[in-house]
This record gives sequence, C-alpha cells and structure tokens, in this order.
Amino acid sequence: MKKYAPATLRNRDAIAAVLTKELPASGTVLEVASGTGEHAVYFASRFPDLIWQPSDPSEEARASIEAWRDDEGSANLRPPLQLDALSDQWPTDQADAILCINMVHISPWEASEGLFAGAARLLTGTAPLILYGPYVEPDVETAQSNLGFDASLKARDPRWGLRSTIDVDRLASQTGFRRANRYEMPANNLILVYRRIDEA
Repeated sequence: MKKYAPATLRNRDAIAAVLTKELPASGTVLEVASGTGEHAVYFASRFPDLIWQPSDPSEEARASIEAWRDDEGSANLRPPLQLDALSDQWPTDQADAILCINMVHISPWEASEGLFAGAARLLTGTAPLILYGPYVEPDVETAQSNLGFDASLKARDPRWGLRSTIDVDRLASQTGFRRANRYEMPANNLILVYRRIDEA
C-alpha cells in the first residue's frame, strides 16, 4: 500500500526549512495533492504544533497516505481527504495555510485555477498558499534538465508542463493574491509563496 517517491527524501529538509519561515505557529495546514504521503508524515512530525491535513484525488494515493500514517504518523496528522483541486466543492472549509508540492506542472492548468480559487475560499488574513516545483521564469535561463522534464511531461499529456511564473502570478492576482516570497530550491525548483493582496 505504501508508495515511495525518491525525490521526497532529497527535498523534504529544504522544503521544511522554508516552511519554518512561512507557516503559522499553529492551526491547520491543508496539503493539496499529497501523493504518496511521505511529505505529510515528515512535515507533521517536524511541525507538531500544526494540524496536518493531507489530501489527494487518487484513491491509490490516499491508500498510501493512510499506510504511511498507520506506520509512522504522528497525532497531528489527519486522515487524507478526497480533494480534487479542479472541483469547486472541497471537502473542507477551513485552513490556516495551503501547501501544494509538485502538482502545478503535472496537471491541467485548470487544476491550478481551481487551487487558487479554493485558496481564495479558505484562506483569510495573512494565511499563505505555498507552491513547490519547477517553473519557467522571465529573464532566468531554464535549466536543461527542466527543459527535458517539460518535454517529457508534454509527451505524456499535452495539458501538462512547466508553468511560467508570469502566468501563476497573473492567476494569483485574479483570485486576490500576490506573490509574497520566492525561494530558490535544490534541483532547479522554486518555492513561491502567495498571500492576499490586502495583507501581503
């Protein structure tokens, strides 16, 4: 039942270092597209004062999250929700932060639109929407590895692919957010942090 994503072990500490700066001291973190559940288990243990709420639209992924939770989950790790970012009906109406790792490029653009729309419904005040993954940036040369990854994604599904930060920032603005922080991460990834325009 437990699934493994090798990249998790490589990136989780770097991501956690940024989360330490950006997450609230307490409350609920909704993780959208939790995948295998390895990040959720690790971050819940790293941030014991936060309630960690994993979610995924895939039944197989949710089974993996449950298996990881049964074996290694801490008390603050909730059972996974069936949540599809594309839907305008999410199974929760409250979050103090939203984290989304490696979904934006491995999904149709409509999923990103749904993610920001959901964040607009759930997040208030200075609560952050935090995105992790590879992006294309204006005036920044895209790494060859990312160009190859982009091509492989589009070969699998033409609706997938690395997104431009210009487009993500524009989508954020349309839903009442603006980018508050950008962090360069290992392996040519970024963390982008969005907060409400009137609070950022």
